[in-house]
Amino acid sequence: MGGARSHRRAGRGVAGRRLHTLAVAVAVVSTALPIITACTSPVANPTRLRIATGSATAVYYAVGQSLASILNRELPDVTASVVVTAASAENVSLVSSGRAELGFTQADILPVGAPAGGMSAIARVYDDLLHLVTRKQGPVRQLQDLRGRRVAIGAPGSGTAVTANRLLEVAEVDDGLAETLWLGIDDSVAALRAGKIDAFFFSGGLPVKAVADFAAETPAQFVDLGQWVEPLRKSYREVYVGRDIPTSAYGTEPVTTVAVPNYLVVATALPEQLVYDVTRLLMQRRDELSGAHPAAARLNAQSAITTTPLALHPGAARYYQTHKP
Repeated sequence: MGGARSHRRAGRGVAGRRLHTLAVAVAVVSTALPIITACTSPVANPTRLRIATGSATAVYYAVGQSLASILNRELPDVTASVVVTAASAENVSLVSSGRAELGFTQADILPVGAPAGGMSAIARVYDDLLHLVTRKQGPVRQLQDLRGRRVAIGAPGSGTAVTANRLLEVAEVDDGLAETLWLGIDDSVAALRAGKIDAFFFSGGLPVKAVADFAAETPAQFVDLGQWVEPLRKSYREVYVGRDIPTSAYGTEPVTTVAVPNYLVVATALPEQLVYDVTRLLMQRRDELSGAHPAAARLNAQSAITTTPLALHPGAARYYQTHKP
């Protein structure tokens, strides 16, 4: 009897140890489950950065696409994309209204005072040059020759249209055009190629792909606008400067034209650290950006901080303060 009781006690002891071990295991698993669930739960939604650019064949789009790729690759919490637009004026409207976070714009689009809508600057990127393009054997040799002609002045909402209209007004040619067409770069090239217009304006960094393609297949020429730089500066702002379109850009005779700086602008409400990182990548990946378009090679820290009339975003300002050339 004593042996049987001893055996039963031993059995109960083994069973008890097994139950205890099982209970500990269950407790461990139960404790670990919330940790596993937390580790595999979805991360917060990435920050969306929509970059307002321009036509898909123009410079803003090429640089914007490259910048979006860089941001997506190097900022894990960011999803960047480009928005095709009419360019500068529309881009300012999109950023000001919160329909885009970043955008490119010519400086002459911006009001002299502090712009409404909470918009700041990240950098002055490069200069846009105003192209007045016509056929080499056509009747347009100087700006005044546009009187009585059909001319495309840029798409509605573009910086081209603003600069071209100011130029035509200063030269007192605006009322003399036979027809004014509001066309973007692609439609302007198609219309000139088809003989539906006599000339078109387009403002962009050198070289503009759509213009280069046209010049490669059709004898083209650019009208010299150098004499109108000072009248524009006097009538509007000193933001306008003279720049050359060299033979190397399009294989045509060199001319001097009107140029205006362009900026990468940003919604002021974006976090300082995020804009700091965007500015850092914009400057550090300049070689990659210039691979997308040569105009981006002109980006440098010394000129980037000159963004009158816009103030630099605090994040951009902090980058330049800590990375002085």
